Parts: sequence; C-alpha cells; structure tokens
Amino acid sequence: MKRMILTFNWSRGSRKWRQLLVTGRTFAMLSVSSMAFFVAIGVGDMIHQRTAASPGTTMKGVAANVSGTFFSDMLEMEVPAYSPKKEGGRALAPKQVSRFLLRLVTDVNPNDPHSLLAREMPGITTDEPFLIRSGSGNETAVGPEDHAPIPGAADSGSNGNGGFVPNTDTPDGSPAEGSGSVGSHDPAVEGTGGEPGAGGADEGQPDEGGQPAAPPDSPGKTDEPVVFVYHSHNRESWFPVIGGGGDDPTSLKQNITLVGQRLADKLEELGLGAETSKTDYPTAIKNYKWVLSYKYSRKTVQDALAADDKLKFIFDIHRDSQKRKYTTTTIDGKSYAQVYFIIGQENPNWQKNEKLATEIHKALEEKYPGISRGVWGKTSKDGNGEYNQSLSPGSVLIEIGGVDNTLEESYRTADALAKVIAELYWGDAERATVPHES
Repeated sequence: MKRMILTFNWSRGSRKWRQLLVTGRTFAMLSVSSMAFFVAIGVGDMIHQRTAASPGTTMKGVAANVSGTFFSDMLEMEVPAYSPKKEGGRALAPKQVSRFLLRLVTDVNPNDPHSLLAREMPGITTDEPFLIRSGSGNETAVGPEDHAPIPGAADSGSNGNGGFVPNTDTPDGSPAEGSGSVGSHDPAVEGTGGEPGAGGADEGQPDEGGQPAAPPDSPGKTDEPVVFVYHSHNRESWFPVIGGGGDDPTSLKQNITLVGQRLADKLEELGLGAETSKTDYPTAIKNYKWVLSYKYSRKTVQDALAADDKLKFIFDIHRDSQKRKYTTTTIDGKSYAQVYFIIGQENPNWQKNEKLATEIHKALEEKYPGISRGVWGKTSKDGNGEYNQSLSPGSVLIEIGGVDNTLEESYRTADALAKVIAELYWGDAERATVPHES
C-alpha cells in the first residue's frame, strides 16, 4: 500500500516538474524570439539609415499627412473660385480631418504603422535630427539651437523687425549691389583675438613680387580661391561682445562675419585662396524674413560658383544659440569655442557633404581634442533641412561657439579650423600628384 502511495506521489511530482520545465522553456523561447525581433528591427533601421539616399522619410512634418483631397478642400474654403469638386461633393470629410488631427496631436500617422513604435524605439524616427558622428566635446550629445532675432536687438536701424532695415532699392528682394563683399578684407579682424602668429612678421609676408608668400609648412599657394565663406545668419553675435540679455544676441557690426573673415585670412596665410561674403541680408533684401535666410544665401552661393567653378570648400559659418557649458572647451590652458558640423538630410547627396565634415571633424579631434561637438544631421522637421548643400559636395554648415563665447575664443577656433582645412587640402593635392603604380 505504501509503495502504491509513493509511486502515485512521485508520478504527480514528476508531472509538475515536467509542466514547469515546459512552461520555462516556452517562456525562454518567447523571450529570445522577442529579443531577436527587436534586434532585427534595430539592425534593419541602422542599415536603412546608412544605405538610403536620405535618412529623412517621405513624411515632411505634419503637412505631409494632408492628402490631396483634404488640401483641395481647405484651399476651396479660402478661394471660393477654386472648385475642383463635382457638385454635391463633400468638403473636409470627417475621416480626413480625424487623421490630420491625430497626426497633429500625437505624431502618430494612421497610414504609417511604424510611427506607433517611433517614440519607443530609438532610431525609428528617421525624420528627427540626430548625431551622425559624436565628438569628444559633446559627451551629452546636445544638439545645436537656432533662435530668430529679437525685435530691436540689432545695434542700429531698429524698425521693429529685429533691428533690420529692409532695402527698398531692389524690387525683387535680391541682395543689393555693393551690400556685401566677396574677397573682402576687414581691418578690424586683423591682429585681434590675442593669438600669437595672427598677422605676425614671420608668416605670410609678401614676397618680392608683392604676393603673400606661403608659410614654411605649406607645400605652396593656390593660384585661385578654393574656399568660399559666407553667413546665412550674418548678424549672429555674442553676449560678452555686445552685452545685454535676452534669448539671442544680434549685432549689425560685431557679429559672426568677423569670425568668417578671420578664417579666410588664416587660410590665405596657409596658402589657400579664400573669398568671403559679408552680405547683410536684412538690409539687402526687401521685406526681409528671417525664416527665408537660406533662400537668400542660396543666391550668394550660386553667384560665387558661377564666378568660380574651382571652389572646393563652401562654408556657411554660424554661431550656435546654446549656452557656454555646451560650446566651450579648454586646450593647453586656453579656452576655445567648440565647433559643430551640420549636415542637411534633405540634400539627396548628403553623404558626400557628410564625408567632408567627418574628415575635418576627425582631424580636429586629433589635433585639438574636445574642440569638436561632432556632425549633426537635420531634416526639414527641425530647420531648413538642406542648407544649400546640394549646390556642392564641399558645402558644410559650421557652428562656431555659442551665445556666451568671446570673440577671442572664436578666433582661436577659426585659426585651428583653418590649419586643419589647409592640411586636408594640401594632403589631397600631394596624393593627387603622386603617380599611381601600374
């Protein structure tokens, strides 16, 4: 009898253990499968970002969720003469309105199931700005910020439009002739910044022919300009320079164009011909609007390329709106304004521009550790999204410092940037002249 009871109890115990093992195995299989699923999605998205012509999706903000019919209905409400519908048609169908409102409020697109996972899985939101290349000077991966000028902030000519006085001489709103300078030289830049070697007696002095001689460490001097420097937001300034408070400092005279000129002057010293544009768009453009800055500066770049198709580098120099703790580093006891390279993802060939930005970024990291915040990719959801970079594979937007940096710190960084760019150029030139082995 006891043997039968023991056998019975052992059988029941064995059955429970088998059930537990089966349940555990099932749970393990489900866990591994789920993990593999999400890893596969992540890897697939990474591959998509690297191989797609543009990481930006076809969805351009909220407007992309407006169907043609819905847009037609809205247009008809504003323009009575526009009536593409047949008589008896229904304007603003509830289904279209509900989809639009859902997209506007929750950022979930009913026509795109992937948007349901976008907030939970990093990398899925490919239309969001993201860090392409990290820099040792940007450990927190803080992105750049843009702020429109505050009305009356510029130091002269205030008319309630950010201190901007629109130019009334050009009916089409194009830059007025003589309003900017290409290949110009600003005496205020030369010899300032407190940096040794800036305008010194031993470097870049004229030779017997009256032309500036290349410095001893450069292979030569270019016969024509290879660098073009311009400024889409030419009035960006710094609090320590103009004083005062507010969200974003701007100035008609003490602004980012000084740093652009410093960069061009240093490049000239290093043997690279450089041209600059100091066009003050608020005065050059009739009915100027800050949000159209890159439309105005695009014409500047197009004119420069039309005048000289040999330009290799085109740099749009800006000042970030981030605070000092995100835009400053110390190297060998001296403070430098950090740089950020911005790549527009709406440019179909953005990889070529990103390649150049990455080369400069890596060279800076090697020579000046901590000076680069990295390479940041932006779409039209968070800015212009293209930044005139489709005009040339050598076009890059560069943020130098922030609102709290000094002009001296920005000049130091411009000098460092010029040295790296010159070394990259002359290195490419030397490689191009070396005969290939047959």
